[in-house]
Amino acid sequence: MTSLTELIPAPRRVFLDTPGRDVLDEETLLETGPGTEGVARWLRTTVGAATGLPLREGDGAENRVVLGIDPELPPEGYRVVIDGYAMRIQGGSAAGVFWGAQTFRQLLGPDAFRRAPVRPRREWDVPLLAVEDSPRFRWRGLMLDVARHFMPKEGVLRYLDLMAAHKLNVFHFHLTDDQGWRIEIKRHPRLTEVGSWRARTKFGHSASRLWEEKPHGGFYTQDDIREIVAYAAERHITVVPEIDVPGHSQAAIAAYPELGNTDVVDTTRLSVWDTWGINPNVLAPTDNTLRFYEGVFEEVLDLFPAEFIHIGGDECPKDQWRRSPTAQARIKELGLADEDQLQSWFIRHFDTWLSARGRRLIGWDEILEGGLAEGAAVSSWRGYAGGIAAARAGHDVVMCPEQQVYLDHRQHGGPDEPVPIGYVRGLEDVYRFEPVPAELTPEEAAHVLGTQANLWTEVMEDHARVDYQAFPRLAAFAEVAWSALPAPGERDFAGFERRMRAHYGRLDALGVAYRPPEGPRPWQRRPGVPGRPIDGPPPNR
Repeated sequence: MTSLTELIPAPRRVFLDTPGRDVLDEETLLETGPGTEGVARWLRTTVGAATGLPLREGDGAENRVVLGIDPELPPEGYRVVIDGYAMRIQGGSAAGVFWGAQTFRQLLGPDAFRRAPVRPRREWDVPLLAVEDSPRFRWRGLMLDVARHFMPKEGVLRYLDLMAAHKLNVFHFHLTDDQGWRIEIKRHPRLTEVGSWRARTKFGHSASRLWEEKPHGGFYTQDDIREIVAYAAERHITVVPEIDVPGHSQAAIAAYPELGNTDVVDTTRLSVWDTWGINPNVLAPTDNTLRFYEGVFEEVLDLFPAEFIHIGGDECPKDQWRRSPTAQARIKELGLADEDQLQSWFIRHFDTWLSARGRRLIGWDEILEGGLAEGAAVSSWRGYAGGIAAARAGHDVVMCPEQQVYLDHRQHGGPDEPVPIGYVRGLEDVYRFEPVPAELTPEEAAHVLGTQANLWTEVMEDHARVDYQAFPRLAAFAEVAWSALPAPGERDFAGFERRMRAHYGRLDALGVAYRPPEGPRPWQRRPGVPGRPIDGPPPNR
């Protein structure tokens, strides 16, 4: 039986009237209130499968689980009451009921996270308690880069399940980059025919001399995307797609050379990039490029109902634009001061285009350069400064500073850490991350929509490597995003570590290849594969 001190993320309030337990057994019924039918399906397909219990629909009996919506609760808030009578899971909306069901599953113990019963059990203990809970932030995100290394559809669906288990609700889907284009666009078929695969791949950091000499690629059909979006919606997760412009675009240019700066480089000779870093080959600021990407975004909007569409906007070198007569003519025509303003014009075009279709643009904090697009939101990744500037200007912000929550950065300074990148960011570092900068006034802080952890996959060649980098730190991040924690220095990390001992059992049951507290297992190491470690503490700005 799970102790209430073992819940992750930590709930706001737990009440315990009396010691004791209730049980789930073959006679337990599931009473489905209006609007909770999806949660009932989820409980039967997960908890029902793990326990072997039928959880038949029914009401009236004391031995039942009751799902209901209570409009007095916050929209994503929930209440779980186990008092020896009916077991009740209530939420302010279907989403709240779903998050309550995640807590209920944790109360059953780690075996409730398996796909089938592992030992004969007629009864499953549930502690007597009441939990009232609601999230701190509306945006509790995870970004997964499937462009550098492709993750097949089943792996993406698995990560949606892992997000749901940690009450994360925004999946930022990084679908395009120099190294691959991963989404089918029917009006531009060469984006996947050519742009979805590369001939070979750099193994390790960009300075590595190691190569994997075989093609790498893959893409999601539009029906795959529809399935992913629907699967996420059933788990109350919003999928925010990212189509990167105007930088990080060599895969698109390799497929359609006219998109590049043809008056500077011979774009017909470009192929999908096979290494890492910041690529000089960027989109040309032409009407043809705008019309091409408007067509791309038209199909993207049909597939993704999310309020926000991410357009990248980061790491766009301006050298080709400086040398391009076409780009310089565009700067002169528009009366712009420089290439930074040209990028701002490019971003503003799609901000206006998306706004006219009822959507909102979000981009990395480079979109601040040359003037922030009106109505745009910012993913603040280069530290806190971009988010602070955006919030003070009245723009919404998602805080994801690389020095704090880039989970591709190494977890330990030891020699066995596989392909070590960046600063050491261990479990405690992530647990003490604070998304809202202290410099912001309450009015400015209200523009912080929430926070997001990012997984860039240059050195993560398969799902096991992604698991290793994500976990257990994603559990700490989830608590930061959900729970009402005190100031970073006052947080009870020892208590969190104690709760993690139970949570490792859940991760084991889910098949997550996390980094053990004592260090990587032998098969998780990558001896001889160079990374790019940075010594010392990261800047906190």
